[in-house]
Amino acid sequence: MEKEVVGQCRGCFSLADVMYFSKKGCEAVAEDEVTRRFSSEELLSWNLLSRTNANLHHVSWKLAAVWVTGILIRYCLLLPFRICLSVFSILLLVLATTVVGRFPNGRVKGWLSNQVQMICATLGIRCLSGLVHFHNRENKPQEGGICVANHTSPLDVLILASDRCYSLVGQVHGGLLGVIQKSCMRTSQHVLFERSEMKDRHLVRKKIREHIADKAKLPILIFPEGTCINNTSVMMFKKGSFEVGGTIHPVAIKYDPRFGDAFWNSTKHSMMTYAFNVLTSWAIVCNVWYLPPMVKEEEEDAVHFADRVKAVIAARAGMSVLPWDGGLKRKKVKESFKEEQQKKYCQIVIENGSVGNGNVC
Repeated sequence: MEKEVVGQCRGCFSLADVMYFSKKGCEAVAEDEVTRRFSSEELLSWNLLSRTNANLHHVSWKLAAVWVTGILIRYCLLLPFRICLSVFSILLLVLATTVVGRFPNGRVKGWLSNQVQMICATLGIRCLSGLVHFHNRENKPQEGGICVANHTSPLDVLILASDRCYSLVGQVHGGLLGVIQKSCMRTSQHVLFERSEMKDRHLVRKKIREHIADKAKLPILIFPEGTCINNTSVMMFKKGSFEVGGTIHPVAIKYDPRFGDAFWNSTKHSMMTYAFNVLTSWAIVCNVWYLPPMVKEEEEDAVHFADRVKAVIAARAGMSVLPWDGGLKRKKVKESFKEEQQKKYCQIVIENGSVGNGNVC
């Protein structure tokens, strides 16, 4: 921005400078790289799901016949089976955790708890006709560490929990997610917060630090983006989880959108609507890469460490890196961002002598 404005203003403020910012504003609207990350990924080809394109089945009667056949298979064959298996999985989790939760604390209870959660998570993936490819299992997170991953949907937890048990850090939910959370809390230790507590960063960091200090506890699973992104990019990582110390175990998750859309747009769809869309998709296919553990270097602050981890995850999954906060999904742009751009322009005008010379063009 600086070079373009300097070339235009030539040392003084000019009304023509307004055109530069107007042009940039139009470009930002036409080529918005932020808000489009909060909607489903655009497909290069139609996957016969009406919610990805509701018009293509009108192209020809042959394509319409294939589309109708797909509807019958997904809604009349796959959906009833998946619903039954989902109900069975949730009931099994609730009953098994209730029984295991009565065991005295010890190795037996810990082993049983891990087996129950991994079995139920695996059944949950089978409910979606899921196919998960795990890579580099030698880098799997270890006890006392912090596992960080990009976030696309609640399925991220299900997928990772099918290969290794974790302690979760997140907000307390109600409804179906609340039932699952309470069941898991009976047998293992998770770091859950009320919405009001989530705003207290010091309390969050304290509880995480206390958890990772015990090397016998399960690794903590954190999604530093803080919200679901459509799996085409990795947005800003919150620095909180990188300030507590310990070893960071990066994990990259990449879904294949050709078989089903795993992204949850929580501002548009409720959990039940999202669950219905996923259950009526063809399948959930994804790749998971366990990356080598990382530690903060000397004289490296939490922000730069978070950016370094984010870049590694994005490079492995083939996604773009964006510096923007995922909180823009629900919030307006902070005034500080606007003021930063205003300060940059003001500095350009001052350095080029317009203020000192009293030039106003």
